[in-house]
Amino acid sequence: MKTHTTPQSILKQIAKIERMEPGKLCVIGQGPNGPYHNLQCREGGKTRTRYVPAEQVAVVAEHTANYRQFQSLTEEYAAVVIAQTRAEREAGLKKKTRPPTSSLPKMRKSRS
Repeated sequence: MKTHTTPQSILKQIAKIERMEPGKLCVIGQGPNGPYHNLQCREGGKTRTRYVPAEQVAVVAEHTANYRQFQSLTEEYAAVVIAQTRAEREAGLKKKTRPPTSSLPKMRKSRS
């Protein structure tokens, strides 16, 4: 995590990601014109495999990299917000003084 990263700056980075694709681009074989690729990912609890034509390999590689960046940024965002939340809560606890507690039950004053 970067120092002095704000949630807003992370959200701006996330917003810049326009295209993404989950999964991993894999070489599945070698042909006379070069390697064959597929894209493997998990969807609905199952592994899905899609063939990627040679002319789309570079674009799909960029989209999968964007997805990994998105995942990283969302984890970083969560970590920053959690740290801020905990720091605010701790600061609030330090400012407030708790009244002394007694093990005796509170007694109501009679109205006589």
